[in-house]
Amino acid sequence: MDQNPSAVAPAPEAVRDAVAAALGDKVKSIALKHGEVTVVVAAPDYLAAARILRDAPGCRFEQLIDLCGVDYADYGMGDWDGPRYAVVSHLLSVSLNQRVRLRVFCPDDDLPEVDSVNEVWNAANWFEREAFDLYGIVFLGHADLRRILTDYGFIGHPFRKDFPVSGEVEMIFDAEKKRVVYQPVSIEPREITPRIIREENYGGLQ
Repeated sequence: MDQNPSAVAPAPEAVRDAVAAALGDKVKSIALKHGEVTVVVAAPDYLAAARILRDAPGCRFEQLIDLCGVDYADYGMGDWDGPRYAVVSHLLSVSLNQRVRLRVFCPDDDLPEVDSVNEVWNAANWFEREAFDLYGIVFLGHADLRRILTDYGFIGHPFRKDFPVSGEVEMIFDAEKKRVVYQPVSIEPREITPRIIREENYGGLQ
């Protein structure tokens, strides 16, 4: 890999144009905001788009910096009508000194799944396992897709917006069985709303 960390970073507009030209009709949308380029592709084009972004001469995004899941439920105070789950990746070109954000939405809210990009960037391995664990997003073609942060008997996906704050199960030590066991949570679910109390001259302030 031709590394040139001292290269002058291209203008964001140039990065946007290079990405758009390389991906062609695979681009669903591309935006430049706050100096950052975000490109959205459809799920069937996701893996091919990843390869193009890595290999195209004007892109050369050799490194996957981050990959995460997103749950858009109740996004924007409830006015979001798109797919619920997405996968967002941040890519870096060391050789060209440029960055891009790649987003793909999962077509099915009930079974969110997209292709794995682990064959494109090895760093995706644990990132995709984390998104699977926390959001329940299935990465097709991943060779070792299993939970990475929660326990083996954990139920649900804790970063989903509808996951209960107290969880589904709790662990206790069973004295008779002489081991740790799972049981339904004993904490009653409740919604905690912060209270703001304002008093005149509180703390001597006028």
